[in-house]
Amino acid sequence: MARDFLLEIGLEELPARFLNPALEELGGLAQSFFKEYRLDYGTVDTYGTPRRLVLYVRDLVEEQAFVEMEVKGPPAKAAYDIQGRPTRAAEGFARSQGVEVSQLVTRTVGKVEYVFAVRRETGRPAAQVLAEICPRLITGLSFPKPMRWGDEELKFARPIRWLVALFGGEVITFSLAGVEAGRRTFGHRFLNPGPHRLGQAGDYFPVMRDAGVIVNQDERRREVWDQVRRAAQLAGGEAGEDDELLEEVTNLLECPTAFVGSFPENYLELPEPVLVTPMREHQRYFPVYGTDGKLMNKFVGVHNGRPEYLDTVRAGNEKVLRARLADAEFFFREDLAIPLADKVEGLKKIVFQEELGSVYDKAQRLKALAGYLSEALDLPAADRDFALRAALLCKADLVSSMVYEFPELQGIMGREYALRSGEDPIVAEAIYEHYLPRFAGDDLPSTPAGTVLSLAERADNLAGCFGRGIQPSGSQDPYALRRQALGMCHILLEQGRRLSLNSLFARAYALYGERLKVAVGEMTEALNDFVKQRLRGIFTEKGFAYDVLDAVLAVPFDDVLDAWLRVQAVALLREDGRVFDDVHTALTRAGNLAKHATESDVDPTLFVDPAERQLFEAYLRVREEVLPLFARGHYLNGLRALAALRHPVDNFFDAVLVMVEDEAVRRNRLALLNGIAGLVRPVADLSRLVLTQ
Repeated sequence: MARDFLLEIGLEELPARFLNPALEELGGLAQSFFKEYRLDYGTVDTYGTPRRLVLYVRDLVEEQAFVEMEVKGPPAKAAYDIQGRPTRAAEGFARSQGVEVSQLVTRTVGKVEYVFAVRRETGRPAAQVLAEICPRLITGLSFPKPMRWGDEELKFARPIRWLVALFGGEVITFSLAGVEAGRRTFGHRFLNPGPHRLGQAGDYFPVMRDAGVIVNQDERRREVWDQVRRAAQLAGGEAGEDDELLEEVTNLLECPTAFVGSFPENYLELPEPVLVTPMREHQRYFPVYGTDGKLMNKFVGVHNGRPEYLDTVRAGNEKVLRARLADAEFFFREDLAIPLADKVEGLKKIVFQEELGSVYDKAQRLKALAGYLSEALDLPAADRDFALRAALLCKADLVSSMVYEFPELQGIMGREYALRSGEDPIVAEAIYEHYLPRFAGDDLPSTPAGTVLSLAERADNLAGCFGRGIQPSGSQDPYALRRQALGMCHILLEQGRRLSLNSLFARAYALYGERLKVAVGEMTEALNDFVKQRLRGIFTEKGFAYDVLDAVLAVPFDDVLDAWLRVQAVALLREDGRVFDDVHTALTRAGNLAKHATESDVDPTLFVDPAERQLFEAYLRVREEVLPLFARGHYLNGLRALAALRHPVDNFFDAVLVMVEDEAVRRNRLALLNGIAGLVRPVADLSRLVLTQ
């Protein structure tokens, strides 16, 4: 027989960002505990609202599974004497395992006989086990900022106010933080608070529905978006799609009701970000756009309740938004009174990082890096000038009132203020683009000046942090350095740009002067490995095999695009079975012995066997063909050309013994093999490739 199991943790309102991770963790913990306690089940589902975390398990068995375990004890010769009588070792082992000595059995492990205790555990009732599991489930949850309340020692996201634990119709008895688990739950705080009595676990969802709560977050999300979309259409427009905002709104309420509000039309004269940001970030409203794609003076809000008194709700929200927009208009007009270039001096008062100087210092470094990168990427003179001007201005909006009030508008307002200050549109766009990409899947810079500035921004941040010994560890990355390195990789890959990262990081390091404490060589090496790991992740997502990545990333790395070309070439080579086999065999056989080489120059006068000269001549021919191909980045053609060495290499090993007693001949043969192995060293370590049948 099986029953459904319900665990509900009733809380003060959870922050919206806590909900989804908590539900995922709750489901994972439940499955691991059920496995540990040998409880079979049908499905495990988690649901949640701001006031409750819910675990619902369907078809949970009523008793633990029977288990038989064998525990190894001492060797049989130590457990029994010559007459076969049990020794103290056997008696002590049996006693420790709770079995009689007569129940011990012998098993052969390898060539030695050991005694084993066979323990048979019958299953306990699931209700008993659940009473142990439930407290562990709750205390096992982790949150970014847990809290204590009252005189309780338990730390949790928010105070626990009630607990429901039902196995079918049976209450699972336990207590936590002074709260006894039972069958009483609570509904929507205002619509139908309760308490509500549950007869059995299966009553939970209909009771919650009657109590004004949509417990299923996926259902609630669909309901929110359907209502928002319909409300916007009734207002003559379309709601702006925003998955992040939709998720946040879903996790802020239990009973959604969408409504349309409006604001004075004259505010539409302001730039769109100035209007959308207060609506989205402060009020959690969805902006409404007309059929022409332009912002309308309307918004859609979502009320946590039913449609009654909606006019009052709408009026209150409109009043709050008008105040927000009035503030935004004031900040915007005030900022326009001072040209963007005149704000740069104010950056001297803003600290970039305690040991790394002011934001003004950073702007000067970005200008120098922009000049360096413009030359490294061979930008035309006009784009170089745009990049230098944008570098000087790109942080100026940080001293504006608008960005002070709405930090998420940095770069966006910089572009707006640059345009209104008479700066070239390319400069204005580069100011905005130097923050791109801001997150996974975000847009990349589209202008040469924006690309240069974005790379400079990330190189400066990475060099500064690594140069001060600040590196991400585990899940901790307070300066988003992984994201910075990923951004650099994506820009260079998508735009097909060749760039020496080590030279860039060394240049960024030098611009910090005496501020950095880690040696430049140590910093560039650490950053090289750091970027390489980000690149491995990108290539893995693109579907490349792990051993191909191992082979390519095992060789010295300095250029993201070059690594990309080499990965593609090695992957394609392996698909060409016969050619790959020839290349892999020839280079691997040569490389295995080349490790012993102490010299690189080959002396043809020391050749003893014709096979040596034949291999040397083949090596010279192939080298003359391959090296120019590799230099131009034509790695696949170069690798295929190496297949011509297979036959001469095989003949060489069949005809001669490399490690002969004659030292001069031995060194010369090793030097020849070292030269052959060296042909592929700049591309990949082929020995790391896994051969497939």
